[in-house]
Amino acid sequence: MRWMPFRSRPRAPRQDAAEPPAKDLPPYPARQLLILALCRISEPIAFMSIFPYIYYMVKDFNITDDKTKIAWYAGMVTSAFTLAEFSTSLFWGRLSDKIGRKPVLLMGLGGTGLSVLIFGFAQNLKVALFARALGGFLNGNMAVLQTTVAELVTVKQHQPRAYAVMPMVWCVGSIVGPIIGGALAKPVDSMPSIFVPGSLFDKLPYLLPNLFSAGCVFVGLTIGIFFLEETHAEKKLRRDPGVEVGRYLLSLISRAREPKGKAPEEQPLLGESDEALPGYRSADAFDPQSTLDRRDVEDGGEVGLPKTETEKPSLKTFNRTTVLIIVTFGILAFHTMVFDSLLPVFLSTARPEPRPPTHLPFQFADGFGYDTKTIGFILSVQGVYSMTSTYFLFPRVAERLGALGLFKLISISYPLLYIATPYLVFLPDTLRMAGICGIVVWKCTLSTLAYPSNTILLSNSAPTTLSLGTINGVAASTASLSRAAGPAISGWLYAKGLENGYSGLVWWSTAIVTLAGLWLSLNIQEPRGRLDEKEPSESPARPSGSRDVAGSS
Repeated sequence: MRWMPFRSRPRAPRQDAAEPPAKDLPPYPARQLLILALCRISEPIAFMSIFPYIYYMVKDFNITDDKTKIAWYAGMVTSAFTLAEFSTSLFWGRLSDKIGRKPVLLMGLGGTGLSVLIFGFAQNLKVALFARALGGFLNGNMAVLQTTVAELVTVKQHQPRAYAVMPMVWCVGSIVGPIIGGALAKPVDSMPSIFVPGSLFDKLPYLLPNLFSAGCVFVGLTIGIFFLEETHAEKKLRRDPGVEVGRYLLSLISRAREPKGKAPEEQPLLGESDEALPGYRSADAFDPQSTLDRRDVEDGGEVGLPKTETEKPSLKTFNRTTVLIIVTFGILAFHTMVFDSLLPVFLSTARPEPRPPTHLPFQFADGFGYDTKTIGFILSVQGVYSMTSTYFLFPRVAERLGALGLFKLISISYPLLYIATPYLVFLPDTLRMAGICGIVVWKCTLSTLAYPSNTILLSNSAPTTLSLGTINGVAASTASLSRAAGPAISGWLYAKGLENGYSGLVWWSTAIVTLAGLWLSLNIQEPRGRLDEKEPSESPARPSGSRDVAGSS
């Protein structure tokens, strides 16, 4: 029989239920993630800006003449914020379930602004501790931000890209914060031509960097009021006067820049098409005839959610996998906070005189004696590399290895980092800076891969979006407690180690903690939660043994 051309449409490759075709995916919520990032950026700037000068600030309080105890007091100041945040994170997470995400996020920004202003005016340890604690009490944004991102992203294919946004924002803050803190602290000494002795900034040498941080918070708060939209399933349909004013202001700008003959409606918002967010509708765009019918509300369902989301109250919120992910998140927060808070102290510590006896491989005590500007430069290098790693490296590696495989691989690498760090003091002076930068790059690579991986695992383990606030609140409280304990414990261990000639004691103790995190991470199984449970309704599963019609033809 002669060959005849087959004119039917080529058969499409089979798609697994968990991997819908790219053309069927909802649009990526770039616009709201950008606005969320602009609101968030002020917080890491404020948090990270204190690290270059906190050792010298505590020293200027004249609490003790024993220099080995300064590190412990510096750790107390750093821990005050996270300890207070631990006590209120669950409260803020639950409050966001009741009143919405946006009000809680804005209140957190306001609390941060008030905290940094008080901290800048602090002239003793009590006021500094109060200011840091106040910021922690009034800020539960870590949990609410994770919940907001999870509500914006409704398919797993968008997760690697979306969950890299907030860590990248933190990286930008890690660049700007230390530079500002190191450059603006003690301006009378560093910029005598501008700030004269006897002025306000001479009496309050650490006020200027905190004024800068407060200004950044104000900008973020303004952007949030006018442009951040609500994502809560019920609250996102209510009227938002702030967003209405923001749209009006943007329309005025659009009209001023409008080319002749082009309607204002055709102008993009914030440089992008005004696409609808997945599963998200504003009050103006709500269509009662859409699939999210008003009958869902009348029947007691959640507006903006399929009924399958609201009819799962019997699902267990905290299963074994979720608990393991939260515990490993707490361990990760503990030892990374130890590194972040201890590295500036380690670099600030001068070489002890007289030199204590050295007996390798464990008994040695040494330091670097760097000033605030040098430390600020090193920390900014950390931020630059972290931003690059988060944006370019994480999405590609996560897509290849998966969130769980990547998190396990990183957990294996962490103990080696903490074992090696204290031996930097044995490098020649000409190689010390290169060695420090190498350790910083190593640490940043691990952190920028570990945090978003854990966040994705935690989000995927949630049975419904209605449990996300509670789960993220518990995770944030756990991480805050760990971040509070980390600097306090590490500061005490570092001081004791220096007294007894073991400057590596705190680093090796932290390595033991990472081994516990490694063991727990190896016991985590791939979570199946709300995103997986949506798939059967979107693509019904075929009976076992059945064949694809296209494949059998």
